[in-house]
Amino acid sequence: MKLLQLRYIVEVSRHGNHISKTAELLNTSQPGISKHIQMLEAELGFDILARKHNRIEGLTPAGQEALIIAERVMKDVENLKRLGEEISARDNGTLTIATTHTQARYQLPQVVQRFIKMHPQVQLHLRQGNPTAICGMVESGEADIAIGTEPDHSFPEIIQLPCSQLSRSIITTRDHPLTKKKKVTLKDLADYPIITYGPGYSGRWKVMEAFKKANIRPNIIFEAIDADISKTYVEIGLGIGVLATIAFDVEKDRNLSVINADHLFESSTTLLSIRKNSYLRHFTYDFINYLNPKLTKKIIDAAL
Repeated sequence: MKLLQLRYIVEVSRHGNHISKTAELLNTSQPGISKHIQMLEAELGFDILARKHNRIEGLTPAGQEALIIAERVMKDVENLKRLGEEISARDNGTLTIATTHTQARYQLPQVVQRFIKMHPQVQLHLRQGNPTAICGMVESGEADIAIGTEPDHSFPEIIQLPCSQLSRSIITTRDHPLTKKKKVTLKDLADYPIITYGPGYSGRWKVMEAFKKANIRPNIIFEAIDADISKTYVEIGLGIGVLATIAFDVEKDRNLSVINADHLFESSTTLLSIRKNSYLRHFTYDFINYLNPKLTKKIIDAAL
């Protein structure tokens, strides 16, 4: 039994049981992958892949169990490599963080600045996506950790720890009628075109859920993944924005006004996502601690 055989099982499953696609992505041959899997099946004494007329239809029941073990073995191999890196080059390495635009633009700059100052020899990479996409990056191993709000479905291979709460505010032009109201209601908001986040973001779900509970239909005219783009369209008078409060910059958004919306919309939880059973380098713990001092190594290890 070879690690390469286990890797092929994991990769074929990850790419929809398409051996040709897996071979292309791994820069190897389709017959080579097929041969290695067949050799493993012969050694184990059962079929891993369910085949019909030379076509792969998925995993057999035994193959599903084998995949779980293979994934665990490959994770342990990766952890051993990380341990070797930690011992041989403690101050060097790479940290890849998957995050959303709001986090990258407004929440992380000071954390990143501090991290680079404390760990100048570590290469830091940021990858952006919506909350679901960044969790997928962690689960597949493309990123070490993810920082973002709740994804739209669960990821059984990752653990998530709460970091902070994201409240919401209404962003308007400075002379907008809403700025003159003592307490804005959902009905008030429904009178105007609304700009908010796209369907992949919890900010969108929370907004729509609040209107639904109040039996009010909002006029959503524009969806964006980028709070800065949303504010641009608010500024030109396209509508009002319902965005994360941290997206409002007092210095840079001087042509806009912000109205607290805590009484209207439920806040979102910013989550730290990590693959289960991961071995984290010491500087990864540091980055997480800079993000939230309550997330200590002891707490993280207990969760992992």
